[in-house]
Amino acid sequence: MVPAPSHSTDSHGLTRTTLVPETQLERLGEAIAEMAARVTAATYDLLVMLREFDAQAGWNNGFLSCAHWLHWRTGIDLGAAREKVRVAKALAHLPRVSGAMQRGEISFAKVRALSRVATAENEARLLAFAYAGTAAQVERLVRAWRRCDRVEEARETERAHLNRSVTTWVDDDGMVVVRARLTPELGAVVQRALEAASDQLYQESRNAAAPESVSEEVTAAQRRADALGLLAERALGAVLESGSTADRYQVVLHLEDDGPGDRPSQAVLELADGGIRVSAETSRRLMCDASKVAMREGSDGSALDVGRRTRTIPPAIRRALSARDVGCRFPGCTTRRCDAHHVTHWADGGTTSLDNLLLLCRRHHRLVHEGGVRVEFTGPGLVEFVRSTGYRIETSPRLSYSSPLDLEGRVDSKSLHYWDGTRVNIGYAIDVLRPPPHPTGAATND
Repeated sequence: MVPAPSHSTDSHGLTRTTLVPETQLERLGEAIAEMAARVTAATYDLLVMLREFDAQAGWNNGFLSCAHWLHWRTGIDLGAAREKVRVAKALAHLPRVSGAMQRGEISFAKVRALSRVATAENEARLLAFAYAGTAAQVERLVRAWRRCDRVEEARETERAHLNRSVTTWVDDDGMVVVRARLTPELGAVVQRALEAASDQLYQESRNAAAPESVSEEVTAAQRRADALGLLAERALGAVLESGSTADRYQVVLHLEDDGPGDRPSQAVLELADGGIRVSAETSRRLMCDASKVAMREGSDGSALDVGRRTRTIPPAIRRALSARDVGCRFPGCTTRRCDAHHVTHWADGGTTSLDNLLLLCRRHHRLVHEGGVRVEFTGPGLVEFVRSTGYRIETSPRLSYSSPLDLEGRVDSKSLHYWDGTRVNIGYAIDVLRPPPHPTGAATND
């Protein structure tokens, strides 16, 4: 057995070469291979726990998703957190791939790629390819596979919990049909814009019309169609920017005049088809960063006083707030489109100043006002969120290590499979591994 050279430096700065027995280096190499297999098996255990945590919605206490919670709690990149959650869910339906990873036979990189296209029907063939190829070759195969899938059908939306949509199509008579489903607050904005444009068109038509042409009637639906076109033209002719949300809402509070000192218990968000009553906390959330008009009514419904339209967040403070917070301040949230939130609400005597404001996305703004989460400033520029149970959501929680995982008997230095050196033809591999999209003659034109 020929000893392997080892280099060291003595006290005089001279390099000395000593011989380390080759058997010792071989043992070190085997230990490295075994550790790599252990890392793969331990990652599998992590994914199993993560899948159970996600299934029990352990993250649903203020965080947008399980990936956002993992990003916050472990400090890994949000993209990597999303991948781990996705793979954890996919492994539940891939018993062969799952078993191979549990035994430390294929790395997480290969499993991550396979989980994008593998099904219970094709996982055996794909697993055989993963055993014989490298992670890069598996990635190439999966990319080619997915390109074929995109040709056959449109990519299915991963998250369908949001039902808002706008669709357009050309009808048989050549007219363009627009169909929209909007949230109440967004629908109110669109309706107000259509009303304003319709009123402008109506006034222009009255001022410009000749007496003999007044008999030509324009229905309300036709005028709204013209108003929609006017809004589109104005939008295309203007510079669209994502600034403050203060000009998007106008909340009218209907208060009964029962005497001084009363506080509003509810508000009405007015739509074209009537008002929608919202809770006091919802109205407070909307008025954090929105224009407002207060209307006082008598017990008979008559209007006693209509206040001026006021702006809650001045532009200069809004710019300073955006520069300081950049995005949503809730731990783990990366959203940039945010509302300005008063930590101490103006109705409770809070000031509209930088030290009483912070940025929150719509989800977490709603959570703070209506979900029982409290916001506290703990220092200059430092903020902490506290749940109703008293649990404090730290901005950057620490990780701790208690005891090693018990992986004895599951893996060894021979567990991981490696490339056998065969050249890979991706086109041929797709033809062999991937079944044809349709039987002969059954292809559709969809």
